[in-house]
Amino acid sequence: MARASISITPPNDAWIKSQIDSEEFSSRSEVVNDLIRKARKDQDDIDTIRAALIEGEKSGTSTRSPKEIISAVVEKRRKNGAL
Repeated sequence: MARASISITPPNDAWIKSQIDSEEFSSRSEVVNDLIRKARKDQDDIDTIRAALIEGEKSGTSTRSPKEIISAVVEKRRKNGAL
């Protein structure tokens, strides 16, 4: 595993220590790695949403009414077991 030396502000250092003291994590490395994993997942989610927005903008204006769109979404969610 790669090693790195980083500087952390006193409030962030205190928070990391509190996470270890509460036994949420067993080491500083676990805390930092968990934060990085969450940040990477957040970035992946943002990238997915951005791509969907771009695709939607490229597809043009819908000819369906808002009511028709909502009905289609509800029906799709019903079929997928989400409702």
